[in-house]
Amino acid sequence: MLFHLLYPLRVVPALHWLNVLRYVSTRTLLGMLTALGISLLAGPWFIRRLRAMQIGEKVRDDGPASHAKKAGTPTMGGSLILFAIVTGTVLWCDLENPFIWTTLLVTVGYGAIGFVDDYLKLTRSKKGLPGRIKLVATFGIAAFAVAYLFVANGVYTDDIRFHLALPLVDFYKHPIELGWSYASSVVLYTLLGMLVVVGSSHAVNLTDGLDGLAIGPVIIAGATFLILTYAAGAVIGDQHFNVAHYLHIPFVAGSGELAIFCASLVGAGVGFLWYNAHPAQMFMGDVGSLSLGGALGMLAVATKNEFTLVILGGVFVVEALSVMVQVSYFKWTRRRSGEGRRIFLMTPLHHHFEKKGWAETKVTVRFWIIAFALALVALATLKVR
Repeated sequence: MLFHLLYPLRVVPALHWLNVLRYVSTRTLLGMLTALGISLLAGPWFIRRLRAMQIGEKVRDDGPASHAKKAGTPTMGGSLILFAIVTGTVLWCDLENPFIWTTLLVTVGYGAIGFVDDYLKLTRSKKGLPGRIKLVATFGIAAFAVAYLFVANGVYTDDIRFHLALPLVDFYKHPIELGWSYASSVVLYTLLGMLVVVGSSHAVNLTDGLDGLAIGPVIIAGATFLILTYAAGAVIGDQHFNVAHYLHIPFVAGSGELAIFCASLVGAGVGFLWYNAHPAQMFMGDVGSLSLGGALGMLAVATKNEFTLVILGGVFVVEALSVMVQVSYFKWTRRRSGEGRRIFLMTPLHHHFEKKGWAETKVTVRFWIIAFALALVALATLKVR
């Protein structure tokens, strides 16, 4: 919004310096600072409002004993993250960019689902939205956003629209087409995109169980996607140097604008972490975890980094897999022997390490370190093709 208001004023001699706004890099920094400022400055007021409204966390009875003291801590802090992300993005992005609107649609839409889920948990004795309704809603929003990207004219060029981009593989030398006709490609790519977005959303949701645990890897992933989105859509200098072609990754014209969204996500996340660090003054709730996970999934789909996200979001993937493996093994052993058995002491995986005696801060920081290492691996795939 401010971009569209201020940039035309560059023709005024005294305001010629506003020409700097044409650079995505400048607006990326402004978006990050805007979101960071909002989340940091509004945090104390937001916490006071949550306490006044008695919006406090309800702790699981079967969780680690150390979590009992967390009961009553203000939750639904993800609403503040969402507000900061949307504000930072809308103020400084090109509002005519389709990637911005589809990513915001998923982020805000999933945030709304999480908000209803949190509200019902607080008012109905921990029972939130039924799982089936949550899945239908998240799949529905993802289907609309992903299908629009691949069907709308002018979003993708035909040479990349229905081609998979794999890490370590030269996209232009070894294109992998998905589908055998236009209709089949639309269906298959929409299904793939839906799985990525919904899977990412619920994986981050499962990871959000300790102070600062989920937001740390989300910040790291957001910063990495800032680089990936800029690389996918950037054309630099008067010579029109194409970064994507140089790196042998898909060139997605216009996707560089998503760097502003990523920067706003990072800024909002860092500001929230100030209040979410142990001992947390507020939790993000499902309104935060579902929306942030959906945002990461949509960034991956938009820039054709679906498989890179598996590496980058490895912490979230393992957390989700630990739950799936635990539930499957428990059901299988119960059918076989009449008694369900467990592989882990408790899932998601971070609770397993707590049960083993690890301090909460040790689990969190070590997961952050792993997330940072995986981000480096994901970035390394840009140069190893």
